[in-house]
Amino acid sequence: MPEEPSYEAARAELEDVVRRLEAGGLGLEESLALWERGEALATTCQQWLDGARARLDAVRAEPDPT
Repeated sequence: MPEEPSYEAARAELEDVVRRLEAGGLGLEESLALWERGEALATTCQQWLDGARARLDAVRAEPDPT
């Protein structure tokens, strides 16, 4: 089972996927494969962001020690 990439790595790869799709000139199969990879990377990025938000919310919910 492959290890999940870091947020930064997933975002960088997603940017590359978008750049390649926007450039065009790809066949249908390659375009679909890139689209699917982009969807998976977007999901990974969103999971990282949701996790970060949950951690921040948890810290903010802690009572102020002062």
